[in-house]
Amino acid sequence: MMIQRVVLNSRPGIYGVPDAKHFQTEEATLPDKMTEGQVKVRTLYLSVDPYMRCCMNEDCGSSDYIQPWKLSEVASGGGIGVVEESRDACFSFGDFVTSFNWPWQSKAILDGKQLEKINPQLVDGHLSYFLGAAGVTGLTALIGIREKGHVTRGANQTMVVSGAAGACGSLAGQIGFLEGCSRVVGICGTNEKCSTLVSEMGFDAAINYKEEDVVQRLRVLCPDGVDVYFDNVGGGISYAVIAHMNPNSHIILCGQISQYNNDMLHPPPLPPAIEEIRKARNITSERFILLNYTDKYPASTAQLCQWIKEGKLKVRETVVNGLENIGAAFVSMMSGGNIGKQIVHVSD
Repeated sequence: MMIQRVVLNSRPGIYGVPDAKHFQTEEATLPDKMTEGQVKVRTLYLSVDPYMRCCMNEDCGSSDYIQPWKLSEVASGGGIGVVEESRDACFSFGDFVTSFNWPWQSKAILDGKQLEKINPQLVDGHLSYFLGAAGVTGLTALIGIREKGHVTRGANQTMVVSGAAGACGSLAGQIGFLEGCSRVVGICGTNEKCSTLVSEMGFDAAINYKEEDVVQRLRVLCPDGVDVYFDNVGGGISYAVIAHMNPNSHIILCGQISQYNNDMLHPPPLPPAIEEIRKARNITSERFILLNYTDKYPASTAQLCQWIKEGKLKVRETVVNGLENIGAAFVSMMSGGNIGKQIVHVSD
């Protein structure tokens, strides 16, 4: 059986900016026979995410939980598909399934052990939500806030979210409210994104870091300081937020997208002056890795699905059609071209 797949064609280099040309769409052959325990799936949706920039390097620097992609071999990430044939008793024809390690192919034969069955009714039929708000992205926001944010209902806490219009940030701000924060301010890169955060997602305010002075706007919008910082970007934006944080406040160190084209530790160390502020104010800043909390996935997923169905968690997606366009979708996401989760729709 002939299929389409996308391979890593070249590497951008540790300091290079990724380009669609680093990916190549090609035809490949799928075996006609399957062995016991295997499942044949047709790909419906694929996810592109910031961590994949690290996978494009020879050494991704995070071998404890992600691996670098190999040249001329198929790339992979989060995916959703439908079962077309199964030799695993846990799956039947027509089942919808997902995996964290889904190959960028139109169809694939996968080990049933790496698949999880999903129920579209839990998200009102929006299957792609299992790659975002009801999947790893939503889990990252919810568990990150619960484990590292120390949000206390009724404590009048202010949360700031950087990368606030992205997949994780747009959920984190809303979840901050749902968990008990009294004020949430987002930082993003366009006026359209700022408007979306305030008008659709309930943020109290948003800062366009490309057009506004972040330090000055934080003073105005967070007059009582910052108690919880959901950090998706790192760099200068984060330094500005940390300088405005209160004693005994908390950083949820989720992502550092502004630093992923640099050859450095992830997360990189703070500049001495900012680190001095952090220590003097006893601001906690521990790297958050979702895989350390697998025991919390089922209950957290149920909570996310409930909020989605109740309309308490608003979901935005930016959808690109066609497997051949996944490289361009990844590049666009890395440069802030998306609002909400960036999804690639492969087939119906």
